[in-house]
Amino acid sequence: MKHIPFKIMLAVCASIIFNFQFSIFNSLRAQDSVLVVELPKGQKLELVWVEGGTFTMGSNEKPHGVKLNYALARPEHSVTVSGFYIGRYEVTQGMWEAVMDTNPSKFKGDSMPVESISWIEAQQFVLMLTQLTGKHFRLPTEAEWEFAARGGANGGKFPYAGCERNGLDNHCWYCVNSENHAHPVGQLEPNALGLYDMSGNVAEWCQDWVEAYKEDPQRNPRGPKEGENRVLRGGHYGSTSAACTVYDRGWYLPTGKYEFYGLRVVLEAVE
Repeated sequence: MKHIPFKIMLAVCASIIFNFQFSIFNSLRAQDSVLVVELPKGQKLELVWVEGGTFTMGSNEKPHGVKLNYALARPEHSVTVSGFYIGRYEVTQGMWEAVMDTNPSKFKGDSMPVESISWIEAQQFVLMLTQLTGKHFRLPTEAEWEFAARGGANGGKFPYAGCERNGLDNHCWYCVNSENHAHPVGQLEPNALGLYDMSGNVAEWCQDWVEAYKEDPQRNPRGPKEGENRVLRGGHYGSTSAACTVYDRGWYLPTGKYEFYGLRVVLEAVE
């Protein structure tokens, strides 16, 4: 039996270790940007990594839509958020049925966004999803939602999720093009992070109680500890363009539900 010179063996081992590490690191990087969670009934929940950063939340724009909403979008203020995963799509009826074994929606279809749900029912979903997967899911905070809708720290100044006003028909289901009903997720163009339907289609529940903004810079704000109404973001298929901006704020009672209220989930990153 021939003996392989030690230097050759060392070179071969180093090559094997390097290639193994290279493949592992590539895998980790790919997983860091997009995470797919398998659900029952063949459903998959796709999540996109949002790198943390600082952005200007809210808007000092002059009102040209629902004046009360614009008043609550003021003043602009600096907010810093930590990194998180967020659903590439609004939670679909297929995902909801896979977790909850029910479908409360008016406009039926597995790839349609689930709607006609209250904030309380959205909380029940994320709790069941957490128990099912062993991963800590929740609703996005209002700051996380707006940061993601804007495209993250490098997302630019678009007033809508991915576009200016003249591109809205290509990014958003709203009163002009929706024919007054919800549409399957992911049919229109995404924003800079590859997130779909953050403007229009169905309004999305956030974790926070609604309150007036403050000018002071904030880090990972979570809203007040109590209140009357929970935040809804993004507008919906029946909204005017003004209500579909990334900074417009909606709200309703946590027990309330309509056929244009849905959700998108966040997965907390493991430190």
